[in-house]
Amino acid sequence: MSRVSKPYEIVERALELSRADGCVVIADEESSANLRWAGNTLTTNGVTRGRTLTVIATVDGARGTASGVVSRSAVTVDDLEPLVRAAEAAARSAGPAEDAQPLVEGVPASPDFTDAPAETSSAVFGDFAPALGEAFARARAGGRELYGFAHHELTSTYLGTSTGLRLRHDQPNGTLELNAKSPDRSRSAWAGRATRDFKDVDPAALDADLAVRLGWAERRIELPAGRYETLLPPTAVADLLIYQQWNAAARDAVEGRTVFSKPGGGTRLGETLSQLPLTLRTDPNEPGLESAPFVIAHSSGDDSSVFDNGLPLGPTDWVRDGRLERLVTTRHSAGLTRLPVAPGAGNLILDGGGERSLEEMVSSTERGLLLTCLWYIREVDPATLLLTGLTRDGVYLVENGEVVGEVNNFRFNESPVDLLSRASEAGRTEKTLPREWSDWFTRAAMPALRVPDFNMSSVSKGV
Repeated sequence: MSRVSKPYEIVERALELSRADGCVVIADEESSANLRWAGNTLTTNGVTRGRTLTVIATVDGARGTASGVVSRSAVTVDDLEPLVRAAEAAARSAGPAEDAQPLVEGVPASPDFTDAPAETSSAVFGDFAPALGEAFARARAGGRELYGFAHHELTSTYLGTSTGLRLRHDQPNGTLELNAKSPDRSRSAWAGRATRDFKDVDPAALDADLAVRLGWAERRIELPAGRYETLLPPTAVADLLIYQQWNAAARDAVEGRTVFSKPGGGTRLGETLSQLPLTLRTDPNEPGLESAPFVIAHSSGDDSSVFDNGLPLGPTDWVRDGRLERLVTTRHSAGLTRLPVAPGAGNLILDGGGERSLEEMVSSTERGLLLTCLWYIREVDPATLLLTGLTRDGVYLVENGEVVGEVNNFRFNESPVDLLSRASEAGRTEKTLPREWSDWFTRAAMPALRVPDFNMSSVSKGV
């Protein structure tokens, strides 16, 4: 084995090899474990490990500072010099970087920077797998079939820079998606959970909830397109507000290109978006949703900059008590827009002040729809952030506080910003798995929302 093999050693060696004016090295050590099942039977399982190294070289020239970024996987010590040289060549051939800033310095080193990377393994499912087997038996006895998968990954990120930063963050990330189907496949119900370690996931409870939903679906009711009072569960709220946050770059708003642009110029900062006391926030130290406490940027974009790598992150309120407080900025875009520096973070929380569960909100509904989740969300109009998408795996009709049957699926047309202005009730905030974006964003906590006039624009034939 090479004497240079540990992640921090790879980072240090890459920095030593650099001939650029500035250098940032990010080593991501990744491990994952998964289980998959179909028809109440475990089908596959596996464990993977990998390493990705990103080198960012900066070169100062007469016209300004240029940057070059090169990433490669499965990097060994023999690959380091060619990788560093490739990043330097990319920087020298590039024009000045618009987002150029001095590399971050002065951040205290992580005390565990030289420790071995954290790793996951199949042991993470030690308690979950037997409980899942028991759920299979109950489902089989109840005449339903369970399908789904469980995935756990752990990424240790080591970040070093030529300005002396030596930072490290371990990010666990787990997801469970469970589908229950009737034997003829005519009825389907879904449940999902995000977790750090699978110790807080109960397959029996999820299966029991899915059994109830399949029971609701035994009565089928056809409804036309239209506007309905609708209860959006936390997973659906998360999918909509994550998309909103991805479109909250301050520079785009100042340039008049987003829903947060003010007609005639400027931004909508300070405007009231909701009459409910809703607060949309990020916090790297949020219990159960912990994320990196510093910027990790493998590339630059409208809302991120490789020059900001290592910049400390703290709590940020994007919407406070219904009022738009912040838009996403890098150090560069903050200077352009004259707004505070406010990078994005790896979680998203909506506090609504409500205490009622979704079930309690159902019990006080005279007539409305209860959704399970949203799917295939796409942008229609960036100026209003109008989105379209589909309902999936169960839309239920509520009458006089009780679910009376399942209705057909719909295509919807809605803007999350507009929904916030029309929402009449927010329930209790709880951790949730955003179904649509679970491959990219899982750390969310949201309440259910009641919308008096959710726009179901057409009927969908999907299950």
